[in-house]
Order: sequence, then C-alpha cells, then structure tokens
Amino acid sequence: MPKMKSRRNARDRFKVTATGKVMRQHSYFGHILTKKSSKRKRHLRQHGFVETQGDVKRVKRMLLEYR
Repeated sequence: MPKMKSRRNARDRFKVTATGKVMRQHSYFGHILTKKSSKRKRHLRQHGFVETQGDVKRVKRMLLEYR
C-alpha cells in the first residue's frame, strides 16, 4: 500500500503548536493595503488560531499528523 500524502496547501497554510492548537494566517492582508488602517494591518500580521473543533479536526487530518 502506498504512503499517505499530506495536502500540500494545508501544510503551507497551517502549523500545529506544541500544545496541539492550529495556527493560521489572517485573511485580507494580501493586497489593497493603502486603505486599511495601521492598526488593522498590525493585527492582521499576527497569527490567529483555528477555533472550531470540527475545523481543527479537519485541518489535522489534512496534515496527517494525528491519523
């Protein structure tokens, strides 16, 4: 049986912390930044966490770290 492959886009977009939380980037920080306030851009630079338990389970399954 061949190896299971992780989803490459999920591997690039998410990171699992040592405590098992899933970190993610905020959206709306790719372009059209001139009209956004400095405070908003500063907060968008920081990492967020995947909150919903169903989404956490789905992301971890895509990463194949907890199968």
